[in-house]
Amino acid sequence: MRIWCFDCFTDEEEEGRLKQSAMDNNNNNNNDDDVDLDLNQRELGVSEDERWPMCEEMMRAATEEEEEDGTELEQLWSSEIRSHPHLVLQGESSNAAAAAVGEDCTMEEADHDSYHKRAKVYSGLAEGRSASGVSSDAGSSVERTVSFGVASSSRTDVDMFCQNFILNYGRKDGKKDEGDDNGSSESEDFEVHIDLTDDLLHMVFSFLNHIDLCRSAMVCRQWRVASSHEDFWKALNFENMRISIEQFEDMCLRYPNATEVNVYGTPSVNALAMKAATTLRNLEVLTVGKGHISENFFQALGECNMLRSVTVNEAILGNGAQEIHLSHDRLRELKITKCRVMRLSIRCPQLRSLSLKRSNMSQAMLNCPLLQLLDIASCHKLLDAAIRSAAISCPQLESLDVSNCSCVSDETLREIAQACASLHILNASYCPNISLESVHLPMLTVLKLHSCEGITSASMTWIANSPALEVLELDNCNLLTSVVLHLSRLQSISLVHCRKFTELNLQSVMLSSITISNCPALRRITITSTSLRRLALQKQENLTTLVLQCQSLQEVDLSDCESLSNAVCEIFSDDGGCPMLKSLILDNCESLTEVRFSNSSLASLSLVGCRAVTSLELKCPRIEQICLDGCDHLETALFQPVALRSLNLGICPKLSVLNIEAPYMVSLELKGCGVLSEASIICPLLTSLDASFCGQLRDDCLSATTSSCPLIESLVLMSCPSIGSDGLSSLNGLPNLTVLDLSYTFLMNLEPVFKSCIRLKVLKLQACKYLTDSSLEPLYKEGALPALEELDLSYGTLCQTAIDDLLACCTHLTHLSVNGCVNMHDLDWGSTNVQPFDYFGVYSSGETTREPAEAANRLLQNLNCVGCPNIRKVLIPPAARFYHLSTLNLSLSVNLKEVDLACSNLILLNLSNCCSLEVLKLGCPKLASLFLQSCNMDEAGVEAAISRCCSLETLDLRFCSKISSVSMARFRAVCPSLKRVFSSPNLAD
Repeated sequence: MRIWCFDCFTDEEEEGRLKQSAMDNNNNNNNDDDVDLDLNQRELGVSEDERWPMCEEMMRAATEEEEEDGTELEQLWSSEIRSHPHLVLQGESSNAAAAAVGEDCTMEEADHDSYHKRAKVYSGLAEGRSASGVSSDAGSSVERTVSFGVASSSRTDVDMFCQNFILNYGRKDGKKDEGDDNGSSESEDFEVHIDLTDDLLHMVFSFLNHIDLCRSAMVCRQWRVASSHEDFWKALNFENMRISIEQFEDMCLRYPNATEVNVYGTPSVNALAMKAATTLRNLEVLTVGKGHISENFFQALGECNMLRSVTVNEAILGNGAQEIHLSHDRLRELKITKCRVMRLSIRCPQLRSLSLKRSNMSQAMLNCPLLQLLDIASCHKLLDAAIRSAAISCPQLESLDVSNCSCVSDETLREIAQACASLHILNASYCPNISLESVHLPMLTVLKLHSCEGITSASMTWIANSPALEVLELDNCNLLTSVVLHLSRLQSISLVHCRKFTELNLQSVMLSSITISNCPALRRITITSTSLRRLALQKQENLTTLVLQCQSLQEVDLSDCESLSNAVCEIFSDDGGCPMLKSLILDNCESLTEVRFSNSSLASLSLVGCRAVTSLELKCPRIEQICLDGCDHLETALFQPVALRSLNLGICPKLSVLNIEAPYMVSLELKGCGVLSEASIICPLLTSLDASFCGQLRDDCLSATTSSCPLIESLVLMSCPSIGSDGLSSLNGLPNLTVLDLSYTFLMNLEPVFKSCIRLKVLKLQACKYLTDSSLEPLYKEGALPALEELDLSYGTLCQTAIDDLLACCTHLTHLSVNGCVNMHDLDWGSTNVQPFDYFGVYSSGETTREPAEAANRLLQNLNCVGCPNIRKVLIPPAARFYHLSTLNLSLSVNLKEVDLACSNLILLNLSNCCSLEVLKLGCPKLASLFLQSCNMDEAGVEAAISRCCSLETLDLRFCSKISSVSMARFRAVCPSLKRVFSSPNLAD
């Protein structure tokens, strides 16, 4: 089998001979490793000067397939490889080469392997190396690889065209591939067959680019033929390639029906362009450039009848100082850009588009009666008279670009306007001499006047005479002070960096886009439009007056408009001219003090950074989002009604009056509203209310809230000292209440809570120092709050007995926190002085005492005793039956000396900063994390403690002064399950 491609060629019949040649090459070039070759040469195998001659030789040999047999072509390849030392034959080993020629295997074995193995194609090329550097590996196969070097920037294109060429015209090997009398072939056995119909392949391949087509050609013969179809190779792209005239001519002969040619950046660009114009009779698109283009080229173009588009870029035309003539009867598009030429004369009766952008001609004579687009931007040497003469000679002109032509005058524009009645697009940006005085362009639709110093407010009078104008750009017109336009078709206007611009008055029913920024003097804006949907006027610091009559306006952004007054609220109310407004941004509008909106369509409002606002009143039944970050002076807030689902007013510390009517609200946060004294909250779907630190909130307000919000599930009244028994009694109107936080209050009696909150699951009483020892008796004596699971008594003053009774009797508790309780003493469930049933909630009567098995099981999962200074001993034996305890936190208990735990489900134990700890006994088979930071335990104590913790993964021993770094290995040996051991770098050694 033979697979011919640009990067690689594999021929199994000549494998042995070429491998032997590779070995000879290596023996003759032992010092190749010391040669500093060019990167492309080392990777690709040949130099730039060699790559095209060798490719051409290969192509020429391929086209003679009907005249020569396979042996002759193989001899050609062998001679080429021997004559170019950069072509390296890559083998896996020296013994593999011997195997290829039959020294270690028989011909039968080779035929058998060839029959069953798929053909391999390799494109890599190894660098030359000495024979002694090749490892010996008997039986290894050797693949031959030949690559032709191409410059890195254009290798893909070379691969594409040359590979396609060879695939199209490669050898069929005469008798071998064409088959014998029976229509079979020996090489057919080695082909990879993917049998698809030609029509189907043609349709599929039509979606592939040239690179993928070349790759597909290497699959099988059918794909190779399909991928080389003429329909896929209409464009020949040689951009930036090193290709000779002979090679290009040969390519043109092989592709006579090509319609597009690109020879931009080739060494002989002029000659190649001439050859393309004279050889390819169907040529329609031609691209040349980067070099000298002779006058003969433009004359030759006249003979290319099918030509429709010509592009000449970055070239010197003629000698740069002569006149260039171009005459073509059918040319429709011409681009001569960035070129050096003295004069141009163009006669193209069918030309529609002409671009001379950034070319330095001093005169351009045009005879193009049908020309519609003329681009002479940045032609700095064209005088005003030359521009005028060129433009008025094209009566059908529709688009004219004279930007950066500083000599253009109003007189030229007036004559162009008279001669070109159909002019629709005019770009006169960076033309300082124009003011548009007496310029009438009735058909104009697009006008661009960037950085035109002559454009003033008087120019608007002449612009107004263009009733068809749709796009107007006036950026960087520094002398412009006002724009007053009444244009019915105006759709877009841009005013950026107009330093003296003070007033904008636009009336256009079709206006849909306004771009205004960095106009520091702008004070007044009046806009009338039925199409405008979005208006952004950020950072207009002096804007004071805004009048809008925009029936379709939905989004407005007035961020950083610091001078806007409260009157702006009237514009965005129902009677203000924006009935469809949905989003309004007034961030950092620091002059606003009272914000009142009555808008039935508004859905989003942002007042971020409006620090002067003291009063907010919203009657917006559809508003769903409001942001008040930074409104720290807000005193009164009225939301009646709104569609908000959540609201955070905790960032308004001066809020004193709140009225809110929100039928869809589920979450309200008033945390930090310390002076809030009047609150009317009517939210029938409210489930969460956080009134933390609302020190002025009274019982009557709480009662009204619970009456109007019966679905509250979570109520936080932390640091609300004005709430008393009357307010707590009103909680009976909240049947779904499950979370109640009364921390940091002055409560003395919890009876209203026990009676009103039957379904309470979480009760937080942190720092309630006025609670007496008997305040919690209903919990463990009367069975109050049977659903209670979490109880927080941190920093309280309850005595040890009350805490013991809670632990003993409230078996349904899952979370208990007694952090910082000074009355908390030892947790000793193994003391001989205490009967087990005293802790299990079963009290004896007479001599018969029976302990129900179920009552003894604790449900406690999390016990927190952080910072309890009087705890010295913690003993939890198996008899205590804390089967569910998973987390125990005793950190910061500085007097704790002994811990003895037998908890079968304990997972986390925190004893950090227990500096007095001396004894640690753990019978916790599921313990995974143990924290002993800053403890005085010695190595033996820690080792004994963790020896029975077979699931321990994390051990924290940072700042343990009695434990040295060498002990870490001992701990891991005692407890193999350890994965993470944290220790300080300054451990005792």
